[in-house]
Order: sequence, then C-alpha cells, then structure tokens
Amino acid sequence: MSFKEIIINKEYRSLNDNVVTDFYIPVLQQAKEYKRAVGYFSSSALIQISKGISGLIKNGGKIKLIASPNLPEEDLEAINKGYKDRKTIIIDALLNELKNHDEYHDSERLNLLANLIASGSLDIKIAITSKLQNLGLYHEKMGIITDFENNRIAFSGSMNETEAALTLNYEAIDVFCDWKNDDELMRVESKTNAFERIWSNTEDNIEVLDFPEIKDAIIKKYKKNDKPFVEIDIQEYKKIIERKKQNGPRMPELSDSFSGLHDYQEIAIDNWEKNGFRGIFDMATGTGKTFTGLGAIVRLDSYLNDKLATIIVCPYQHLVEQWVEDIVRFNIEPIIAYSTSSQKDWKNRLDKAIRDQKIRSDKRFFCLVTTNATFSSDYVQKSINKIQSQILLIADEAHNFGAENLRVLMDERFDYRLALSATLDRHHDPEGTQALYDFFGEPCIHYSLDRAIKEDKLTPYKYHMVCVYLNDEELENYESLSYQMSKQLTKTKTGATTLNAHGKMLAIKRSRVVAAASMKLLKLKEVIYHYKDNHFILVYCGATNVVNPNMDVSETDDDDMKQIEAVTRLLGNSIGMKVAKFTSEENIEKRSMIKEHFKDGDDLQAIVAIKCLDEGVNIPGIRTAFILASTTNPKEYIQRRGRVLRKAKGKEYAEIYDFITLPRPLDEVPSLTAEQLKRDVGLVKNEIKRALEFANLSLNAMENMKLIWEICDVYHLNYNNIDEEDEYYAK
Repeated sequence: MSFKEIIINKEYRSLNDNVVTDFYIPVLQQAKEYKRAVGYFSSSALIQISKGISGLIKNGGKIKLIASPNLPEEDLEAINKGYKDRKTIIIDALLNELKNHDEYHDSERLNLLANLIASGSLDIKIAITSKLQNLGLYHEKMGIITDFENNRIAFSGSMNETEAALTLNYEAIDVFCDWKNDDELMRVESKTNAFERIWSNTEDNIEVLDFPEIKDAIIKKYKKNDKPFVEIDIQEYKKIIERKKQNGPRMPELSDSFSGLHDYQEIAIDNWEKNGFRGIFDMATGTGKTFTGLGAIVRLDSYLNDKLATIIVCPYQHLVEQWVEDIVRFNIEPIIAYSTSSQKDWKNRLDKAIRDQKIRSDKRFFCLVTTNATFSSDYVQKSINKIQSQILLIADEAHNFGAENLRVLMDERFDYRLALSATLDRHHDPEGTQALYDFFGEPCIHYSLDRAIKEDKLTPYKYHMVCVYLNDEELENYESLSYQMSKQLTKTKTGATTLNAHGKMLAIKRSRVVAAASMKLLKLKEVIYHYKDNHFILVYCGATNVVNPNMDVSETDDDDMKQIEAVTRLLGNSIGMKVAKFTSEENIEKRSMIKEHFKDGDDLQAIVAIKCLDEGVNIPGIRTAFILASTTNPKEYIQRRGRVLRKAKGKEYAEIYDFITLPRPLDEVPSLTAEQLKRDVGLVKNEIKRALEFANLSLNAMENMKLIWEICDVYHLNYNNIDEEDEYYAK
C-alpha cells in the first residue's frame, strides 16, 4: 500500500481533526523515512514525535529530527556578547528539557525513542540561526514523509509537537502530496530541499549542530529495556484521549491484557462494600489481588463521586513500581513516593493534590503510592493529617502492618480500609495478627490455592523433595543454638510462650545453618544439570554464607562466600548456563531489565534470588524452581510457591524442587538414643510441615507422601498432626 491509497486532507485543524489517528498513524504505517523540523526541543516534543511511528519502525524506517534549544533572552544575550560559552549553555538547556514522565504510555514512548537513537534509526540535530554574528532560535515547523514507492508528503503550519498543540490549542497544518499536481509537487520539493540544506548545514544563516551528549543523555535517562514499545492502535489511542479528559479512577477497556475482573474478584468487592468498605482480600499469590484492589478503588470512588484520597502502601520500592504499571491503566495518575522515586518532586505533588481537593471541583481524587518506610515518615503522616476528604488505606502484603512501628499508624483517620495478603496471619505474633483483624475487619474473600488451581487461575505443579543432610559440624552447631534458644523464652501478655529478642537472633542464626547446609550445592549441581538447556528457571537461596563449597564453582580462593554467589557461579561457570542475580543490590532499572530478558527466554535461562522475589513480584514465565532455603514462616514458602504458579503461555505445569534438610540420613536414625532423637525432631518437624503443605496439592502427591510417611515413621511422628507431641517423646 502506498500513500496514493490513503485519503489525505489538504489541512488538519487540531480541534476539528484527530491529527494522530487521521494523519500520522495511517501515513507513517506506509513510510520508510520521516524528516521532521519542530520548534523547541523537549521531552514532550519527543513523545509527540513518537506517536504513529509504529508502522515506520516495523518497516525499518529512519527518522531525522531538527529542533531548537529553548534559551531565555538572558542566555542569548550572554552568548551574543561573549559572556558565556555557547556550547555549554545550549547543552545545559537541552538537558533541562529532559523531564521525567510518569504516565505509562509516555515513558514507553521515550523508551522506544531511546532505543531508536541507540540503534541509529533516529538522529537528532540542533539548529540555531546566526545572522550578523548574533545567535537566534530556529522555529520552522515542517515534515516530509516518504513511502517505499518514493511518494512524498510534506506538511507545515503552526502546530508544534506538544500535547497542548495536538489536543487543546487551535492550530493547523497544511499538507502537500507530490503526486497530485505540479503545484503540490513544487511545494514538496521546496520543503524537502530546505530540510536537506539545513540538515547538511549548508543553509544560509542557520547553523546545525550535532550534540552526541544529548543523544547519550536520552538513552541513559529513558532507555528502560531493549524491547521497543509497539505503538497502540488508532482505536485504543482514541480511547486514551477520551479517558484523559476524565478525572478519577475508571475500569480499563477490555483488551488482550485486561479481560475484566473475574466473578470471584467482583464478589470480593461486593462483600467489601457490604462491610462498609472495610475488609481483607485473602487471595492466593497470583490470583489478582492488585486488580481486585484497583477495582475496589473504582467502586468506592464512584460511591463518593470522586471525592476520595487513596493511599496504597507496599513493603518495597519495586512493588510500588509494579503497582504503578497497573494503576495507570485505571485512569489514575499516581503520586509515587519513596526515597529514590522517579518523581523527584513527589512532596510538591502531594501538597498540591491536597490543596486542589479543597478548591477545585475537577481535582477531587488523588492517589499516593508509597513504601512502608515512607508512609511512616513524619512528612507523609503530617500530610495525611491535612487531607479533608475521606481516605482509603490499602495495605499490600498487609501482614507487614502488624509490626509495631506500622501498627501504631492504623487509626481512625482512615475511613475506608483494605488489606491485601495471601498470608495475613503473622508467624509467632498473635498480637500483631489480631491488630490487623481489629483494624481492617473480616475477610471479604478467601480464595485458596487449591481453588485457584481447580479454576485454572493458577498452574498445576509437580513437587520434588530433595533430601539433604547436615554434616557433623553443622549438626553440632544446630543443636548448640537450639539449646541456647531454649533458655531465651518469655511470656506474652496473652500468656503465650515466645522467644525474647536475643532468642530471635539465635533463631535467625540457626535458620542460616540449615540454609547453608554444604550438601545443598552438591545436590543442586546433580539435579539442575538435567535442566542445563532449559529456560524460565528460578533458584531461591538463603541470606547466608557457604563454607568450603568443595566444588568447581569459582576460581576464587575464598573459603567463605555467599550462597547466592556460589550458586550463580555454579550455574554460570560450572554448568555453563546464562544466569543473573535478582537481589536488593540490583536497582529497579537492572531488575526490570532482568525480568524482560528472562521473559523473552532468549539470552537468560535462570534467575538466582534471595528475598527480593518473596512479595508481589510478578514473573509468570517461571516454570521450574529450586528452593534451597526456607524459614519456618509459612508466609515465606507459600509466597515462593505462588511465584512459580502464575499462568503463562505454553506453561502446562510448573515444577518445584524443595531441598528438605534433615539432621542425618534416615538409615542412621534407628541407632540414635532417645535424647538424640528429641534433639533432631524440631528440625524434622519444621521441614515436614512445609513438605506437607506443598505435597498435598501437587500433581504427584502420592509420590511425595510415601517419602513423608517414611520420614515420619523413622522419627515416630504423626504426619496427620505434625505439631502433636508424640507419646514416644513424652516418655
């Protein structure tokens, strides 16, 4: 298809025509080259340039962009009088125009352009006028587009490449097609020749400069990943424009990426409303807590006619960013608040949102998304006190809110409340757990893992128990710490027995002994070797060191290294797999890049993680997981299983290899004394609890139960009630 087959008007006026959908998109879909001269250079101009170029990119086309720096009169005067260096001032002005853009589609377009610059498909030059030794600014606005049959379209007019120009201001462009008649051919030739003279720096009184520093800055600031954004189609773009005119949260249009809320999600929201918009969404990891929470915001906001302040609190920064990806789809422009937020001015945004609620009828809704740490800061707490509208508090991974430092902030300022968690009950903390139920209310839904698998919302899985054993030194250390812990017990207000602060520190040390069992690396190498050519693999490590791994995992002479380092080197160096670490040491941009490479399944086979993936991170492609370390906290291992069971294309079932750590080989147990058995049984119970949880719902449940029965039989344990004090040990 060529330009000749497209209906092209002689002019387009921004308030009467949708220039993007009526002109840019259909024309650029057939183009091989796009030459554009705009007024001022800015990130907004870059965003507007990107609209409609999807077809051009798919065609392997090229873009040439000429723009002018936005210099104030005092800078022009300083340059012309020789007071300041011209290049330095221009570069500073250009860099100052590279603003942050928080709207999802804008950031994706900037990512696209950064990729195009990096690949050489987009080139940018800066034009200034220089007449009679005085520097001025180049403001011509024109474009030339060429198709594969060398038909050309030229356009010019008052329209700048800005959001206001394309959607609000009354501006116009005139369009000329070189195949229609001689007059239009001459106009196209004139525009083309003028552009080429400017581009090649041969036009009188115009100087064109190439600033590689600016291109590098665009790539550094806006390039999020190596996968360019594919431009949205015409109909979706029209819908986005319409939605931008609305204030307040709205349900997204149905699409391939959003098919609407499931029945169980709607029921959860209905129950939440019946409970006075307070309650808990107790939903298995991977079953859509975030979308259900956003649907709840839409419901409440509609009930309150948009007069609502919503505060969403997450435990970690990467979860805030993950929420933002979904929030913007619900017509919400969030204030993103944490220490290293991309919104450097988030405090000013929050202040303005609170003020606007009081004085502007079109700004009655706002949404703050923040971390637990920032939420508890003095600044945010004082800001919340200033809010005059009703407030909705949503706590993601809400079990964290049972901690004392957050528990004290759960008060009557929050009219409406919603807790999201797959595991709200806090391990060994009945007081914190009760505080959560007292504040948030009763569960509005209990959507279990069993039900989610049966209803095809999560992937079925096979569970493989990999038994490893403590060596003599590790077992001695474990028993010593257990003995010390037994001396650090205290009574709570409710009369329950718990560990004191020192005892909890000892428990952490003991869990690291189990996590670091030296036999795990040997077994991992043996088991994972069969997957060395596979992709979509996750390995969970413990936050611990391994001593003398005694295997070819590195060239280092270190006797002591982190388990995650040993595993990464084992997979990468010894087995030859393509692997990356995913920890809190990697920043958000690096983790985002790892997720993209992992999702593609091309150049990354495995992710090695510690705790960073425990709560909320969505990587549905994971098909095989190796769990080297787990605490006794059900929250942790239930969430880890949930990471693996998210639905993904071509994923019929997942596999989980769980490294079950026992004190010693089973054939040695019958020869133990009663006292030795009693010392062993604590570790055995902890491991069997997790194995039972995982085995019961697995596709190969009977295979696992046989091994569990064998272990319980050897240790005289009742697998039906693993916490029951067996008569054998009561003697």
